Amino acid sequence: MAYDQEELTQDLVFDILSSPRRRYVLYYLRTVGEPVALNDLAEQVAAWENETEVDELSDQERKRVYVSLYQTHIPKLDSVGIVEYDQQSGMVELTDRVHRIDDYLTETSEPIPWQGFYMGLAAVSGVLLLLVWLGVGPFGQIPALVVGVVITAGLAVSASAHYLYWRSQRKQVPTELRDRGG
Repeated sequence: MAYDQEELTQDLVFDILSSPRRRYVLYYLRTVGEPVALNDLAEQVAAWENETEVDELSDQERKRVYVSLYQTHIPKLDSVGIVEYDQQSGMVELTDRVHRIDDYLTETSEPIPWQGFYMGLAAVSGVLLLLVWLGVGPFGQIPALVVGVVITAGLAVSASAHYLYWRSQRKQVPTELRDRGG
């Protein structure tokens, strides 16, 4: 890598994140999770900036973002080692160094506290199993197999809901990236 091994100072990180276009680049590369062609990256960033779909972009909108990424933003991110850009293949990818800027990114609170939900599900399941095992009241009449099926179904439904929620959030551009200021 051609970047200087200097520490990513707060000033440098703020400079990197000061551009909404660079924030879009970092967000997209994190979302995709693999190397991306600069053309594809430019198209997605242009679509977000113009609040449209990629297939509805004009050639001018595509070109304006591509040139800006090629000449300014990708070289800047590459020079500090946050992305690696291979000019021959035109591929851009995040490096492990990108995690050093995580503390500076605002993270929106998750509207669904999944960890609490799963803890509650585990507690209810444990109490139900204990009541059936001890034969307390009407719970003594419930077969253990039925309890196992109910707990398994509850876990499967919860995990499916969590996964679908995660996928829906992953495809949305975070509110802080939509801000055109800066």
